[in-house]
Amino acid sequence: MRALAGAVALAPSVIRGSTQILGVIGAPVAHSASPVMHNAALSHLGLDYVYVPCHVLPERISQLGDAMRTLGIRGLNVTVPHKQAVMDVVDDLSEAARQIGAVNTIIHDAGHLLGDNTDAYGIAASLREDGGLESLPPKVVLLGAGGAARAILHAVLLDKGVEQVTVLNRTLDRAQDLVAELGAGRATAGELGDPEPLQAAGLLINCSSVGLAPKPEVSPLGDGAGLHDGLVVVDIVYKPLRTRLLQQAEAAGARTVDGLGMLVHQAARAFELWTGQRAPVNVMRQALLA
Repeated sequence: MRALAGAVALAPSVIRGSTQILGVIGAPVAHSASPVMHNAALSHLGLDYVYVPCHVLPERISQLGDAMRTLGIRGLNVTVPHKQAVMDVVDDLSEAARQIGAVNTIIHDAGHLLGDNTDAYGIAASLREDGGLESLPPKVVLLGAGGAARAILHAVLLDKGVEQVTVLNRTLDRAQDLVAELGAGRATAGELGDPEPLQAAGLLINCSSVGLAPKPEVSPLGDGAGLHDGLVVVDIVYKPLRTRLLQQAEAAGARTVDGLGMLVHQAARAFELWTGQRAPVNVMRQALLA
């Protein structure tokens, strides 16, 4: 694994022989906000860890387990495009990772690698704390059918008050595959551009990367047709925080939630799994905003 430029600047001021290694793998990974967030939390608590970004090519992912054991890496976050491929690398899966079919966190304990998924926890915490939703509305629409959508669909369906989830995606067969695998008879698939499911929905979550910099002017809903003032609109994109979709939603009178909450809460859960310490969520959030 190759640590990217900038990792040293993000590290704690003192690295010792006892310092344990945490990190994030992806391809690309230079855009990741995780090092800033985790190193701020580690420093705040005075923990002897350092968190670094590592660019790992897809063809090298099979070597990840040996690398973690050999180097004694305590834990890793996993981002695009490795969330499903690492399932074949770890020794065991948490129930959440097994049900979602994707891993975003690896915990290394004495040679044993456990794959977990904290994305579902992250979106649930964000909906509750940032969106003010103690329970979810009966009808929910998700945009996208990738790895994030898997975790978010799983989290949404854990709420027994949700009667129907509609997964809209540019490629219909991907949405259909996701619904068939995880939908539990309460989800349907459709194509992006159909405003009808939105009109009856109380919650819309963009699970795709559409609107992410360097193309922040793009919305997954195009001209925003179907948005209304009865919606809570969540966009998991956090660069920029105020995406084009959220601007459209605000103009339609909808309540909006940016992607910072999910990012922070999923990271906080991973932090606790690695360190056994309660994560300083506010410190992590402020590090990102700064």
